[in-house]
Amino acid sequence: MAIDLPAELTGLRRDILTMGAAVEKRLNNVLTALRTQDVELAQTVRHGDRAIDEMELDIEMKCLHILALSQPVAGDLRFILAVLRINNDLERIGDLAKGISKRILDMCENAAIQIPAPLLEMSERSGRMTAEVLNALADDDAKACRRIRQDDDRIDDLQKEVFAWVHEEIPRDVNHTESVIDILSISRSLERIADQASNIAEDVIFLVEGTVVRHSRA
Repeated sequence: MAIDLPAELTGLRRDILTMGAAVEKRLNNVLTALRTQDVELAQTVRHGDRAIDEMELDIEMKCLHILALSQPVAGDLRFILAVLRINNDLERIGDLAKGISKRILDMCENAAIQIPAPLLEMSERSGRMTAEVLNALADDDAKACRRIRQDDDRIDDLQKEVFAWVHEEIPRDVNHTESVIDILSISRSLERIADQASNIAEDVIFLVEGTVVRHSRA
């Protein structure tokens, strides 16, 4: 059965950008909840991942449908392969946001603790990386994606700072031990979100240029 390949690809682009916007909103909500300790907002993120999961499955099925019923080549084939990878990366960011929301809720049940500055910077930078890479996807901007990949190094440094803070904070006040462990877990999730954003940047570079930059600094 023949399909209208240009129309299918246009719809697929629309779907992946729609999913990206939904994931970005979800991430922004959980990062706001982290900064403000907003229990209600954290709850909405914890219980709101079904729509993201359904989008992921729908996009995957559409990609497989196009591959099965057409013979895309060159840029069209790269686009479909890139969407399959980006689809998975976005779903993973949504899952990580859900995990952060659970940790925030746990923290809110324990003794109040001040969020360390490195974690706040991690949250700001990981959110910005995600927003910028989705803009780059919409604009087919490989140059921006190369810059975004470099930002991941600062996230790694901040995660080490959080780890050092944990080692100082637990002996200082054992009453905060559970919350400190939650903060460490959140920092790991934020580092993984940045990794996913970096992966998407690599996929956009592949989409635009046909160049595989994974495992390289190009």
